Amino acid sequence: MTDERPIRVLVVEDDPVAADAHVLYVSRIPGFTAVGTARTGAEARRVLEREPVDLLLLDLHLPDVHGLRLARSLRAAGHRADVIAVTSARDLAVVREGVSLGVVQYVLKPFTFATLRDRLVRYAEFRAAAGEAGCQEEVDRALAALRVPAPVALPKGLSAPTLERVTAALRGAPDGLTATGLGEAAGISRITARRYLEHLVTTGRASRSPQYGHVGRPELVYRWTPAR
Repeated sequence: MTDERPIRVLVVEDDPVAADAHVLYVSRIPGFTAVGTARTGAEARRVLEREPVDLLLLDLHLPDVHGLRLARSLRAAGHRADVIAVTSARDLAVVREGVSLGVVQYVLKPFTFATLRDRLVRYAEFRAAAGEAGCQEEVDRALAALRVPAPVALPKGLSAPTLERVTAALRGAPDGLTATGLGEAAGISRITARRYLEHLVTTGRASRSPQYGHVGRPELVYRWTPAR
């Protein structure tokens, strides 16, 4: 993440246990900071009036207002914070409506830390795009950062949930990870981590390079390759 200032996140969630968990998740992701929590739409408005916020982690079912109605009223009042909607609702009509209101991602409850980290890292890549696009490809590349790749058939022995954890861990490590480090981050063995990392290299989503400076053979360091 190139911006020196962390991305400021307001967690809008009426369940205190979930709110505390989401704040903890955000605080664990480099480049992000949680500026606080709001349990209602009215409380969220008060927070936005007194301090800058870049991103709302917004539960759509609040006690006093639907999340999309809150997002619409914030836009009308001139607030420019983006929105990642957190919801158990699966109505695609709601998803379409949210697109026009600054909802850049949807995260379905219940979700893991790895899932939220992946969405936030994608959002950070999207925000990092700056300057004037020189061609259509550069515009497409900026927007692609927000999109989750379509599922593809995995090699035998690899699973989609584990690949998601591996991908999220690698995206969240700007300096790269070895197979050992990735295994520790994703809760899998070094050998298993190596298989997933090599799959990401094969599909063009990661690169690898030797890390020198240690006794013995150099270790391979794997780095996430942003969408192009």
